[in-house]
Amino acid sequence: MQNIPSVDLRDFLSDNPERKQKFVNEIGKAYEDIGFVALKGHFLDQKLVDRLYASVKDFFNLPLETKEQYEIPGIGGQRGYVSFGKEHAKGRKEGDLKEFWHFGQYLDPNSKYNKIYPPNVDVKELADFNAAGKETYKMLEKTGIYVLRALSIYLGIDEFYFDKYVSEGNSILRPIHYPPITDEPKNAVRAAAHGDINLITLLMGAQGRGLQVQNHDGEWIDAIAQPDELVINVGDMLSRHTNNKLKSTIHQVVNPPRELWGTSRYSIPFFMHPVADMKLNCLENCIDENNPKQFDDITAGEFLHERLVELGLIK
Repeated sequence: MQNIPSVDLRDFLSDNPERKQKFVNEIGKAYEDIGFVALKGHFLDQKLVDRLYASVKDFFNLPLETKEQYEIPGIGGQRGYVSFGKEHAKGRKEGDLKEFWHFGQYLDPNSKYNKIYPPNVDVKELADFNAAGKETYKMLEKTGIYVLRALSIYLGIDEFYFDKYVSEGNSILRPIHYPPITDEPKNAVRAAAHGDINLITLLMGAQGRGLQVQNHDGEWIDAIAQPDELVINVGDMLSRHTNNKLKSTIHQVVNPPRELWGTSRYSIPFFMHPVADMKLNCLENCIDENNPKQFDDITAGEFLHERLVELGLIK
C-alpha cells in the first residue's frame, strides 16, 4: 500500500497549463501535509540506476584498508568515504549502523566555489564508480531543480527563484551501505530518527524496506515507492525558509526483522543544498497573523556548519 502521495513530473513538464498546475497543487499539498512524495517521470533511467548500484556494491566490497585511503581528514566527511558508525543523529550518542560515500558538486574551472568546496575524490580501483556517480548526480540535480520550480509557484514566488541558489549548490550524492547485523544492536539503528539538513532530498530506489516517516499524529508509516519512483522529501532548510509551511518530516531507517539481519541494505539519497551564502530567512509571504515568524535569520552555510557539529562529523 502506498502511504505517501505519488506525483508525476511529466505533468509539470507538459505544455498543458492545467496539468502543470495539477502537479504544483499535488506536490505543495503533500509537502504541507506529510513532507514526502513518490515521484514518477524523473530524469534517471533504470540502466543508470543499475550501473550505479553495481559500482556502489563493488566499492563497499573493497577491503577496509582500501576504502579508508579515501577517508579525507578535516572536511567533516563532505567528500569521499565515511567509515562505519561515524555519524549519529542529532541528540544521540550511538553511531548509525552504516558506512557511506559522498560525491559533491561538479564545478566549472572558473567557479568561485572551487575555493570553498572540497574537491571530489576519485576511486582508482573502479573507473565506472566515478563516472556513474557523476552522471547520476547531474540527473538528480536536474530533477530537483524542476521540483523546486513547482514549489516556487505553489509558494507564490518567481518560478525560477531557487535556480541561482542550487545550480552551484553544495549538494551531495550519498551511496550508503548498511552492512549485515551480526550482534544484537543495543540502541543503534541503521539511521536514527532525524530531519534532513538541506532543501530537498531525492532518494533513488532504496533496496529493501526500512524507511519510515512520522506523520502529524506521531505514528510511523512505511515510505514505500514503486520501482520507477523517487522518494522526495522536504529538508530543514526549506522548512525554515518557508516558515514551516512546507514540512521537514522526521524519518528513520529501522533494523530489519532478525531473519534478514544477514543481508546488506543499500540506499542512495541526493541531498540538494543551496550555495552557502543563500539567506534562509523566512519568506515574507509565508508569515502572517496565524503563522508568525518562527525562525531566526541565518545563511545556509551557517546552518550546515551547526548541523555537522550536531551530527558529530566536525568538532
